[in-house]
Amino acid sequence: MTALAPRPWIPAAPAARVEALADAAAARTPDEQLAEIDRLVAENHQIHDLDCFNLNPATNVMNPRAEALLAARLGSRPSLGYPGEKYETGLEAIEQLEVIAAELVADVFGATHAEIRVPSGAIANLYAFLATCEPGDTIVAPPPSIGGHVTHHAGGSAGMYRLRTVPAPVDPTRYTVDVDALRETAHEVRPRLITLGASLNLTPHPVAAVREIADEVGARVLFDAAHLCGMIAGGAWENPLALGAHLMTFSTYKSLGGPAGGVVVTNEPDLAERLDAIAYPGLTANFDAGKTAALAVTMVDWQVHGQGYAASMVGTARRLAEELAALGAPVFETVEGHTRSHQFALRAHPWGGGQAASRLLRRANLLACGIGLPDEPVDGDVNGLRIGTPELVRIGLTEEDMPRLASLVVRGLAGEPVAEEVTAWRRSLTGVHHVRQPEAALV
Repeated sequence: MTALAPRPWIPAAPAARVEALADAAAARTPDEQLAEIDRLVAENHQIHDLDCFNLNPATNVMNPRAEALLAARLGSRPSLGYPGEKYETGLEAIEQLEVIAAELVADVFGATHAEIRVPSGAIANLYAFLATCEPGDTIVAPPPSIGGHVTHHAGGSAGMYRLRTVPAPVDPTRYTVDVDALRETAHEVRPRLITLGASLNLTPHPVAAVREIADEVGARVLFDAAHLCGMIAGGAWENPLALGAHLMTFSTYKSLGGPAGGVVVTNEPDLAERLDAIAYPGLTANFDAGKTAALAVTMVDWQVHGQGYAASMVGTARRLAEELAALGAPVFETVEGHTRSHQFALRAHPWGGGQAASRLLRRANLLACGIGLPDEPVDGDVNGLRIGTPELVRIGLTEEDMPRLASLVVRGLAGEPVAEEVTAWRRSLTGVHHVRQPEAALV
């Protein structure tokens, strides 16, 4: 078996890692390959479901009913075309799942159109750029210092579509854009699109004010709710569409707790028509029907349990931030406190940066990641450590558990050997909460 060729264009350490793994894979027999795949799946289960607490707000666990649908012999069935006029035959059931999922998403998010045939949140942003802009157009987007995502910038789908991104001015006191300065920027650069939303959201973004600015310069407003979608679905965060955003994108697996994928929602008929054409016959054409069915089940969860789940995520995040601050951890603050969402951040300078801090926590069986803050930079690393509560709440933790968890985080960051203590606690939690699932079916 031929191994992958070297990748000299990526950093040295990842390149060496890929080369070593590729060489090992090339040397295995087919039966050895299958055994190694099974071993790695079991290892991943042990890491995430038995040994560690996931403090990363970009991940979650699924309703077991939804997860089972990913292996229900749906995903390998092509479904090209409109329901009622599919290119292949025998898709009577799958086309109904497609419509049901879209209807449920539209209901949960207060939209008249939901494009669900999207493989990821990043591609959902590309759909939005394609629907609103032409190559060469200018967009204004939040910079990394306030959690702006790469997809809105040169290295992501915006740049690959040949859009020019102008960083939005920053209001560091609220961890969002500066409205007055944004107005000046918009009138100067005349963007076709202004984006809001980020990978860390601490206070509400000024959607209505940004819509006014967009109207002044003939631009559209995109709200990237990749992280806030669960807050919005559960009513813990005001719906950006209701505040004036023309369209909203999001991932379906983070605070939403569904399968990996993306969605675009809008109440604008012209954008809905454009998005539909981008999906079919454009970029997606055939799509994963198993993921679609799993998304539909996830939306039922939000219809039934969404308000309680979102409120619990916010409450546990606030309590965890307070407890960490009380223990001396450098929790980042805005003028409104540590957070109003399910996320917050630590100033990571004491540990040499956010990724360095996350590696310390990994030794403690606590999983997290870095994030940018409008703060003093750290050489070779981001300056924040991002923490969130979607998975913590889904596996059964509550506000009352946060003092204990905060102690473990602080001790882990200090290099203390707390991994066994973390694992013993993690293994005592065996359910998936805030889902429409009979208690007897929880595993």
